[in-house]
Amino acid sequence: MPALPTTERLLERATDALRRCGADPDAAGGAGHTARTPITGEPLLELAPHGADGAERAVATAESVFRGTWRDTPAPERGNLVRRLGELLREHKRDLADIVTVEAGKIGSEAAGEVQEMIDVCDFAVGLSRQLYGRTMASERPGHRLMETWHPLGVVGVITAFNFPVAVWSWNTAVALVCGDTVVWKPSEQAPLTALACHGLLMRAAADVGAPPEVHQVLLGGREIGEQLADDPRVALLSATGSVRMGREVAPRVAARLGRYLLELGGNNAAVVAPSADTDLALQGVVFGAAGTAGQRCTTQRRLIVHEDIAEDFTGRVAEAYGKLGDRIGDPFAEDTLVGPLIGESAHRSMGQALQTAADEGGRLLTGGGRRLEPEAPAAYYAEPAVVRMPRQSGIVREETFAPILYVLTYRTFEEALELHNGVPQGLSGSVFTRDQREAELFLSASGCDCGIANVNIGTSGAEIGGAFGGEKATGGGRESGSDAWRAYMRRATNTVNYSTRLPLAQGVSFL
Repeated sequence: MPALPTTERLLERATDALRRCGADPDAAGGAGHTARTPITGEPLLELAPHGADGAERAVATAESVFRGTWRDTPAPERGNLVRRLGELLREHKRDLADIVTVEAGKIGSEAAGEVQEMIDVCDFAVGLSRQLYGRTMASERPGHRLMETWHPLGVVGVITAFNFPVAVWSWNTAVALVCGDTVVWKPSEQAPLTALACHGLLMRAAADVGAPPEVHQVLLGGREIGEQLADDPRVALLSATGSVRMGREVAPRVAARLGRYLLELGGNNAAVVAPSADTDLALQGVVFGAAGTAGQRCTTQRRLIVHEDIAEDFTGRVAEAYGKLGDRIGDPFAEDTLVGPLIGESAHRSMGQALQTAADEGGRLLTGGGRRLEPEAPAAYYAEPAVVRMPRQSGIVREETFAPILYVLTYRTFEEALELHNGVPQGLSGSVFTRDQREAELFLSASGCDCGIANVNIGTSGAEIGGAFGGEKATGGGRESGSDAWRAYMRRATNTVNYSTRLPLAQGVSFL
């Protein structure tokens, strides 16, 4: 593998891309918030956090422009802003992808794919701006019309995580804007530069179409900013992506003020590989699902549930493929790299602790688990994706470790496979590889996979924006992006219009 780029070169690459996107890194400079790169593990820039006063101003501004102009702007006109954002994303796809790679450590194709998700959701939202449909129902009273209408909700707070620093923001923001909401964004502390770039592009789009720039605010800071958004009654909806622990803290705070929240939390995703599976296909799905993004996706496959009859052969093929990945760990900007760095020391420490716990629980490490490139970058953490054969699903297997560890379990009956698949607290994504139609249909049935995303003959990782994204159980139950997820960003009103000359009461009630 080629040598890692220097931190100075990475900073130059990021700041050049920021300026092309319309963001001025010098204007955001200050002290208190450090932008780092996991590629070398070293700091890039010192930025000024916004603090409590800045958060207060941002929410007040967003609420003011919502009430003053944005909610009454026709939805297709609001869609023009998102259309222009999508055009600018196309123009600056490489710039934004470069910043994602510098700041999150994603390999080039995955970073570009994340920006493509942003473009796709902008296309979706522009179409949605002319399809915010209500409905008309039959009234039981003569001379009456009964209908539902949907109206803008208010200020939407968005909290995002480091692993998808731009895509998840766009899922929320593109839809919220066409729905007539304003947005206050608190990005991950580990990805402030991507947030500045996105905000710069959106401000350019607003200027180009004559939209008020105040529809979007970005807040740099720590968890105290997130807590402030959770507690502020002017934030009508808080959409938060992160750990289950974070969700357990956010949900009660928002609920205490009777606000709305949309949570996208952890995943402990599994793929079932049946005896009838196309094992070549399954191998591709499992290896990318488990090792892609260095195991740092919420949809990362963390468990492999394989039939006893093919377990030895298939597991051996997975371990062999992982061995080849070891030669392709390194600089995420290099074309041959498949596995970039973990986000930082805490992620590497968690991986080591999980592997030790797995061993204590009877697990057998088949391959991986070591650290790479330590002499070249002692502050960076490049890990070999690990495969661990487990005797049972207990303890560590039921937890989500945000690192490239794949636990292998075996089953005899398909019912047993489903029990293993569903036997974890999380419920984001699941898949089955089978050519048995009964198994495929059972997996997708009400008594099958209990996740928000259920796939047949594709892996757990990677989702198109046309479908609503989200999961059940400890994953939080939220839905973002496609389908009818837009309804979370609006308020529903049931309307009755009396065009008769009488006033009959519902259910035949007589009063006067």
